[in-house]
Amino acid sequence: MLDSLILNKKSIENIYQTVFEYHKKYLKKFGVKLPKLYDLKGGFTKDGLVLVYLAYDYPKTRIVSKEELTKFVRSYYPNTNDVQQARHLGAQAGWWIVAGGRDNIVLKVKRGSYQLYTLEQPYPSFKKGRRISKTDNWEKIKEKYNFRCATCGSSEGKPHFHWPATKTILQKSHMDPNKPLVAGNIIPQCQKCNRGDRNRWIYDDKGRVIKLANPQVIKACDKDVRKAAYRILFNEFKGINPNAKR
Repeated sequence: MLDSLILNKKSIENIYQTVFEYHKKYLKKFGVKLPKLYDLKGGFTKDGLVLVYLAYDYPKTRIVSKEELTKFVRSYYPNTNDVQQARHLGAQAGWWIVAGGRDNIVLKVKRGSYQLYTLEQPYPSFKKGRRISKTDNWEKIKEKYNFRCATCGSSEGKPHFHWPATKTILQKSHMDPNKPLVAGNIIPQCQKCNRGDRNRWIYDDKGRVIKLANPQVIKACDKDVRKAAYRILFNEFKGINPNAKR
């Protein structure tokens, strides 16, 4: 692990200014939240410090461990426990910060470490605003998802993450295939994710599978899984024959 950087007040302000300019040019339009550098008392904010530390020497960013970040923040906040700001700045605030241990595609980072990937694109799963409005306007829906597949994060019109020789095409997809493709039930998926599920799953607004949409999926599972599912349902319905009249 590299030694912690020593950044004075002027260096911190200069790096923050660089981040500010990239945010204004590339990220603000996506709703990515720029933390303030100073709080009301004139001290550095923790979010500002962490973002600056990760952005040091951008675009030649470095892998930074949580311990290193914590040590840096403690130089201004001595009573700080483990620093969690890097994770929060990523998925929640929209900065593309790679966190180790998440099966990353773009960078190889070990668990417990972070690296700022880019200041020109938002975090793939980040959506502008906290809630996805119920609309069937396709362009508005795609904009909410930063023109990315809700499931795999591939960008519209660019090489697919998993099939780089294939251009990503976004398609309207059901969150719940048992319901009509109407406002509130539409997420954008690339052609690969949309075709691959075959209406088997129910998704949340982040493109994550949360339920089965088709019970026939069980038949494709291994025998041990089918047995486990059978036991669960047998106990829930107390062994009642599903074909019996009630």
